[in-house]
Amino acid sequence: MGSTSAENDGIGGVGRRDLIKRSAALGLIAVPTMSFLSACASGGGDDNSGNNDQGKTSKSNPFGVEKNSKLDVVVFKGGYGDDYAKAWEASFQKKWNVTSTHTGTQEITGKLQPRFNAGNPPDIVDDSGAQQIKIDVLYKNGQLLDLSSVLDAPAIDDPSKKVRDLIIPGTLDAGMQEGKTVALNYIYTVWGLWYSGKLFKEKGWEEPKTWADFIKVCQAAKKEGIGGLAHQGKYPYYINVAIMDLIAKTGGLDAMKAIDNLDPKAFVGSDAAQAGVEAIYEVVEKGLLMPGTNGLTHTESQTRWNQYKAAFITCGSWLENEQLKQTPSDFDMKFMPMPLLPDSKLPFEAIRAGSGEPFIIPAKAKNLPAAKEFMRSMLSKEWSTLFAKEANSLTILKDGVDASVKLRPGTQSTVEASKAAGDNTFRYLYTEWYSEMGAAIEAASNELMSKRIQPKEWLKRCQAAVDKQAKDPASKKNHRD
Repeated sequence: MGSTSAENDGIGGVGRRDLIKRSAALGLIAVPTMSFLSACASGGGDDNSGNNDQGKTSKSNPFGVEKNSKLDVVVFKGGYGDDYAKAWEASFQKKWNVTSTHTGTQEITGKLQPRFNAGNPPDIVDDSGAQQIKIDVLYKNGQLLDLSSVLDAPAIDDPSKKVRDLIIPGTLDAGMQEGKTVALNYIYTVWGLWYSGKLFKEKGWEEPKTWADFIKVCQAAKKEGIGGLAHQGKYPYYINVAIMDLIAKTGGLDAMKAIDNLDPKAFVGSDAAQAGVEAIYEVVEKGLLMPGTNGLTHTESQTRWNQYKAAFITCGSWLENEQLKQTPSDFDMKFMPMPLLPDSKLPFEAIRAGSGEPFIIPAKAKNLPAAKEFMRSMLSKEWSTLFAKEANSLTILKDGVDASVKLRPGTQSTVEASKAAGDNTFRYLYTEWYSEMGAAIEAASNELMSKRIQPKEWLKRCQAAVDKQAKDPASKKNHRD
């Protein structure tokens, strides 16, 4: 796969014009480019499905959807809920007379692993959340459909173009395994720090742009009986948002790529990695964590943060929707980039941005034609707008949301942060490519936050995870230029 389209004006990702058009359709400020370095990998492949039954195909029915058939849909019911999927299914039934069996759950592995093992998976799955079945594991077991047939089909809104032509460049990268797109990461997502505009205004605190100022706000909060930083302790993925952001912003894109590319000095020998983990450990050492946060789930920590028990929390842009019921009406949720350490190569405005929420079609889906058409419909303006209305988030479709949709304060602030970031965005891919390595890094972070290990040991454990992954010959098929 090549790096990026010639129309892009970023470091290597989403074209500025695409996001400006899309944001303009929302009646909001312009959202700029997302800068991915595309995976350059060999590969291709056909649909390795065990079931290719289909009806008659036509221009309007490229996959041969059979009317009166049934579709089995499973959706992760987390930060975005599942009302959007119910709206999609109602639209699909109206158009195709295909009835859906809908399951909304957070227990993706618990409910679906036995079905995959038995060769009886659903037709389409939003494979996300803490109990996600790892994409790389499903791929290696031959259980995922290569989505090229969907991406190369005529787009619903403009049949003269392929579906992939209407997707923001770079956003397919996160769903790639060895050069094949096997997951569709559907939602435009940013990751970083969050705070309450109301609390900051009341206390006279300003959004910190440097790490030193971030520490000062945390210390001021502690004096007021408020935690400085909350994190979702039972899921160390979230604190890694802070650590990995600091590494990328301090060392630049090269420091990020070194981790994705399994460099022998990705952690041990990396000044940026050392600076990033030592900065986070400073919060631990100075007692600036929200009390009890290490033992809490994501929603427990987030709810205490909504109760003004912490100044900051790390998360992705699903946070606002996930916390709707727990967030006071005047909370004024705000997103901000990770503050800078000294001599950082990326500016304060730089943020981690990309596509999230992977949708997959199992290779052994019983109703492949309907599953493919369902995914093609997801990439229509009608369904993208339905998602924005129900889930308060943007999708990967260019100019994909009707102007009538208005976003809530937290999501609005992510749009503003994206505009300020411009070309300065980044996105790690090791979490999608190497789930075992990712889990090992999370385990090390869990030990770090509990003060059972110190930064030097954290670096050693993370490097060991990288070195172990590098020994797998298949790893050479994934690479970032």
